[in-house]
Amino acid sequence: MHEDTQREPAVEWSDVRIFLAIAREGSLGAAARAVGQTQPTMGRRLRALEAAIGQALFQRTADGFVLTDEGTAVMASAERMEEEALAFERRLAGRESTLSGQLRLAASDWFGSYVLTPVLAEFARRHPSVTVELLTDARLYSLARREADLAFRIKAFDEPDVISRRLLRMPYALYARRGLPRPRKDGRGTRLVTMNAAFGGMPDVTWLKKHLPQATVAFTSNNREAQARMCAEGIGVAVLPVALGDAFPEIRRIDLGEPPPSRDTWLGYHKDLKRLNRLRSMLELLADRFPA
Repeated sequence: MHEDTQREPAVEWSDVRIFLAIAREGSLGAAARAVGQTQPTMGRRLRALEAAIGQALFQRTADGFVLTDEGTAVMASAERMEEEALAFERRLAGRESTLSGQLRLAASDWFGSYVLTPVLAEFARRHPSVTVELLTDARLYSLARREADLAFRIKAFDEPDVISRRLLRMPYALYARRGLPRPRKDGRGTRLVTMNAAFGGMPDVTWLKKHLPQATVAFTSNNREAQARMCAEGIGVAVLPVALGDAFPEIRRIDLGEPPPSRDTWLGYHKDLKRLNRLRSMLELLADRFPA
């Protein structure tokens, strides 16, 4: 008498390693080079893995391999499995304290360049086996889809399953090129370097309209570093985060009696990653550098 039993598909660490390589590299060729396999082998192993679990983990597009919803759902579990496997290997080799893997951060251009890079340099010195990727552009990367592991924004995160906390409060100041005359009280004769129309409601733009109502706009951009450089060229005065403005020796702060409003910066990460040791180490370093 035979009894039919259903077994869960057996997934080995080598399968997970191939899945992670394709997810991170975006193509079979690059993934094959990353793990030391041939491209046909990678394709065959991926098809076997998807057949075993009965799910398509990737969408094949003209731009490469993109995670499906099913692939995204198992990404965090796969990375935890990777960390445990690597920790086991480290223990066997007597290197229990070594972190490895990849950590992807997303932030605005100026914040990444002028605030985060000193922290990331320290992290790289402490954990040389961890590869850190910093993404800096205007788009909001999805933590749920694992487009980033850790993100920094000027508003608290409202996405479900995202752990969010305030990192710091950044002061802003009005800057002008050294040697240029101080702006008049109403702003007449003053030229402004400011945010473009898409960001016209930001607090620093409102502050400029209030304190220099007769000033004219000379240059607009959604890029804070571009604003700082135009200010340094003498094109106009600009409200800048002090971490950025103070980095340019050609410009100085201008006091109009009331400083521009400060802005909070929030960090966020998906709750599925809270046990990821390399992320925890980054969070601890950030807490040390920016105490509440």
